[in-house]
Amino acid sequence: MHPPARHHHPKPGDPPLAPCGHMWVFAYGSLIWRPGFAHAGRHRALLRGWHRSFCLWSHRYRGTPDVPGLVLGLDRGGACHGVAFRVPGDHAAEVLRYLDDRELPDGAEVVYHRRLVPARILDTPGLVVPAVTYVVNRASRNYVPRLPAERAASVIAAGVGQMGANRDYLLNTLSHLQELGVRDAGLERIAALLPAGLDA
Repeated sequence: MHPPARHHHPKPGDPPLAPCGHMWVFAYGSLIWRPGFAHAGRHRALLRGWHRSFCLWSHRYRGTPDVPGLVLGLDRGGACHGVAFRVPGDHAAEVLRYLDDRELPDGAEVVYHRRLVPARILDTPGLVVPAVTYVVNRASRNYVPRLPAERAASVIAAGVGQMGANRDYLLNTLSHLQELGVRDAGLERIAALLPAGLDA
């Protein structure tokens, strides 16, 4: 057998570059307001076939094993407005390593899968780019689908973890979506159900 041609079969760790030579990253939660990496462009984007949902228990970053919080995942169905970051090709490998370390940490429960998805760039008519994003691992023990808004609000109000209060995570995401002109009815309903007077 002939060895595979490397240029036809990139390694799994190689950054997926778009034809323009850049790597795109689709952000739907904390990456919108805390990307943690340098980028050459930031664009409002639409992803079809997936929706943003508080569908993952957090026992570390936004909660504890005794008092878990909730974090966002991309789950199947619907559509999601978010942000597409454009990363120059010569920084793509470094950024991809950072994102994998952030979303797929070694030794932790695997709650996300990295996927390449078609993101529509809304400020450039007709432009659809292959974007890296992280979708929920439905096989994870932390996956909690279709949690009622009242229950989600109760959990988020109580959760505090290494990265701070769970309610701040929700409210930061919501405020940055609103700055983009994006309405997320599901997140807005949960935020409206948060108990008053508990701001961190």
